[in-house]
Amino acid sequence: MIGLLQRVSSAKVEVDGEIVGEIERGLMVLVGVERGDSEAQADRLIERLLGYRVFPDAEGKMNLSVRDIDGGLLLVPQFTLAADTKKGTRPSFTTAAEPKLGLHLFDYLVQRAWEHTSHVQTGRFGADMQVSLTNDGPVTFWLQVPPTA
Repeated sequence: MIGLLQRVSSAKVEVDGEIVGEIERGLMVLVGVERGDSEAQADRLIERLLGYRVFPDAEGKMNLSVRDIDGGLLLVPQFTLAADTKKGTRPSFTTAAEPKLGLHLFDYLVQRAWEHTSHVQTGRFGADMQVSLTNDGPVTFWLQVPPTA
């Protein structure tokens, strides 16, 4: 399971002109599900996302997590993160999870996030989404919890 996290001062997701998820300061995370992923990978990813220290402390060092700053968490499903881009000029999606599994694990990840913080917003699985954000820094990290299969 993949989480491409960006430290943001604000972010939102729109579907058909309607805002479906919006946060102020926090993390906007694009989430990709790979073949072989399970709830165990989702559990580990949410643990890492909530504890990853990317916000500055009083001395300006990245020592605080989104949980420490009581920030927002915007989770956006994005199956293209699981693309195989090793060769050619067109991505292959053979490593991406089937949509049914992707939806299940994305929903599970969101549920687990809600168990740890009340500042969770989401995009909409399978929708054509317009994502806007102000990347603070910019700070962007790729987190991956390898699939078991």
